[in-house]
Amino acid sequence: MKDIEILEINEIGDYEKDLSLLLEDSINSGASIGFLAPIEKNEVLNYWHEVNHKLAQGNSRLWIAIQEGKIVGSVQLSLVSKKNGVHRAEVEKLMVLTTARKQGIATLLLNELENFSREKGLRLLVLDTREGDVSELLYSKIGFVRVGVIPDFALSSNGNYDGTAIY
Repeated sequence: MKDIEILEINEIGDYEKDLSLLLEDSINSGASIGFLAPIEKNEVLNYWHEVNHKLAQGNSRLWIAIQEGKIVGSVQLSLVSKKNGVHRAEVEKLMVLTTARKQGIATLLLNELENFSREKGLRLLVLDTREGDVSELLYSKIGFVRVGVIPDFALSSNGNYDGTAIY
């Protein structure tokens, strides 16, 4: 395994190209992250501009994994601003380039996110993923608890409606 560096970034800036490639790769490889393949460039760019806005407002955090000078993975944490939810946050858009998988990058990203969460006093992290997705194995392995499934929650690129597993 080649060295992997995990960084928290506060602005998309110079990372936009690599993050866009990562998002496109994830969508095109079938990841259930809120988009359908094929995706248009402007949709990808608009998404990262929205993320950048959330980062600037302090509503979201973004970590990237860098290997040999390029982004090979990322994960986001969406913070809750409601007074009754300041103890929790939502894990979003865990992505790893298809060419960089099976190296523990997703685990490294989640470990960094969890360390941040502990430091900030967050007591509950929630996430969802497509029912039966390989990511369910990862989430279970690192200690997330599956609490249920919402059937037919999301439309997939193949035209099926898939359930979402809540952790």
